[in-house]
Amino acid sequence: MDLGALFDLAPHGPDTFVGVGPRYPWGGLFGGQIVAQALRAAAGTVDDDLEPHSLRAYFIRRGDHTEPIRYEVDRIRNGRSFCTRRVVARQAIGAILNLEASFQRPETTVDLQTVSMPAGLPAPDECPDDGWTSSFARRPVPQAALRAAGATGAGRVAAWLRVDDVVAADELVHRCWLSYMSDDMPTDSVRHALAEAEDPPVTDIDLWWAGSFAASLDHTVWFHRPMRVDEWHLYDFSCHSYVGGRGVSVGHVFTTAGVHVATVAQEVLLRRGTRPAG
Repeated sequence: MDLGALFDLAPHGPDTFVGVGPRYPWGGLFGGQIVAQALRAAAGTVDDDLEPHSLRAYFIRRGDHTEPIRYEVDRIRNGRSFCTRRVVARQAIGAILNLEASFQRPETTVDLQTVSMPAGLPAPDECPDDGWTSSFARRPVPQAALRAAGATGAGRVAAWLRVDDVVAADELVHRCWLSYMSDDMPTDSVRHALAEAEDPPVTDIDLWWAGSFAASLDHTVWFHRPMRVDEWHLYDFSCHSYVGGRGVSVGHVFTTAGVHVATVAQEVLLRRGTRPAG
């Protein structure tokens, strides 16, 4: 698929849009793309000077790449400073995602950053390429480097991500791309935390995880500062909890200069050694 058209939507009646997505290596659609397209649909119903500052999405069913996705927008509230939208993504099977997004008009205040990027991590060109899609480049930070930098939290994983093509100077498009890519790493964090908790700790995680099941349940993004997804950003995640088959992963996104541009949280369902039928 043309990267420039990855989040394109076609109008399909009042506050309704239709999008499509490619088949990904594991089959079906990528949750991050559905989130990004839903955000784009919500933005299509607000004034141009409003920017998304947060979103919360619930994954309901697995998407089917062989049919289009219908995005239905509900204009929850129009305020002077903030607007709220709800978007339901549907296919023939029914709703596959429910998203709520909040938009804010730019407001000038003090800029206070309290989270710092870890020092001493290797730069993107010093990390191995481990991409699974042509949509963006992915260079994971080796676990040894994370430990040397003083890794905190369970299951910590980090990677440099970047869209290789030049992306238009439209903040909304960059935030859609960030939403898309931010779904890449949370499951890895919880998976690593479970492997670390084994006695003895697991060394070959891919082999240990074979035959198991994972699915994203919900996904939250807070956008803090402007960013360009066609430049390298560090996505740094740790697992905060795992119980009842549900793991919570929280991550921070930094520019190469250490600017904290976004915070991401996701709850994922992970079941060891089971793979539901269908």
